[in-house]
Amino acid sequence: MTVPPDRDHQLPPDYEPYFMEPVRSPASWPVRIMQFFAVVGVIIVLAIAGAALARRLADGVAVEATVSTIAVDQDVALTVPRGATASDIGVLLQSAGLITDSGSFERTVRIQGVAEQLKAGDYVMTGGTSINDLIGQLIAGPPAPDTFRLTVIEGLRIEEMLVSLADQTDHTAAQYERALLGGSILSPYLPDEIPEGVPLLTAWEGLLFPATYEFLADATAEDIVGRLVEEMNGRMAAVDWSLLEEEGLTPYDGLIIASLIEKEAKLEIDRPLISSVIHNRLVDERALQIDATIIYALGENPGRVLERDLEIDSPWNTYLNVGLPPTPIGGVRTTSLAAAARPAETSYYYYVVVDFDGTHGFSETLEEHNEKVAKARDEGVLP
Repeated sequence: MTVPPDRDHQLPPDYEPYFMEPVRSPASWPVRIMQFFAVVGVIIVLAIAGAALARRLADGVAVEATVSTIAVDQDVALTVPRGATASDIGVLLQSAGLITDSGSFERTVRIQGVAEQLKAGDYVMTGGTSINDLIGQLIAGPPAPDTFRLTVIEGLRIEEMLVSLADQTDHTAAQYERALLGGSILSPYLPDEIPEGVPLLTAWEGLLFPATYEFLADATAEDIVGRLVEEMNGRMAAVDWSLLEEEGLTPYDGLIIASLIEKEAKLEIDRPLISSVIHNRLVDERALQIDATIIYALGENPGRVLERDLEIDSPWNTYLNVGLPPTPIGGVRTTSLAAAARPAETSYYYYVVVDFDGTHGFSETLEEHNEKVAKARDEGVLP
């Protein structure tokens, strides 16, 4: 049995206990290295994030500090061309004195993610406007230019049409006439000649298309009448005139016929029928005997065509002259052009208004026609 040593027993100097501090495993050093680099990585990430935050804060400060170099509330015209980048626009804004730092503008646009939304165009911007408000204007786009609308109704003769244009604009009828006669506005349908003694403006009769148009506020008289002529050129070109051309007529002849239909027809259903009467009379070389041409020859509407009016000496008098008048007698709508180009197939040679709504009655013989006229008078439709 082993006896424990006394409490005061001294160990020999060369004594070594059986337990010793364990030696650390070599595998713990990689772990420490990994821990070191992990700490360093966290520090780097925090440093980068801090730098980014500082940069954003700096940008924010720069944006707030970027003020215009021109007077507050002073308007500046600025044109942003197509394809301009955010950087380009920033330079334009700085050059115009609206901002002092194009770089801050570009960074703000990039941060907001709206670089692709900035629109080209003409702007009026105000000094002292913040970058965010400038960006908002560029995203909204330039304001629409000031415009106005005007309407020209069908059936007006050329002088009346120019007066109507003058009443709706700042230009005079004389300015519109000069624009038409100045030589810069062209139409393939202008007649080679007009009857001697009539105004030169008569050559433009029927060549301006009646409709509602929209123009810029600064449109000139030439811009306006040029647009109406261009519209008529397009409408005429869109019509198939082959049927008339087979009969030896021209598209201009078709326009003259359309103007007669425009003046005579009150209802759309009657237009092809009135066209058929005109065509039938032309084929048989009969006088058209259309009252609307007498009114045109008189130069004004007397309200009622009298017997003596039928004797007026004028190329437009279709009671005395066989065939078409030398020019249209007013502006026409598209349906009248279509009716002139494609008349209904009938044997009618006469028509007369038989109802208060403007309905016409059509006849093959003069006897039938006279009966319709008498009935319309009895009913008060005709005077």
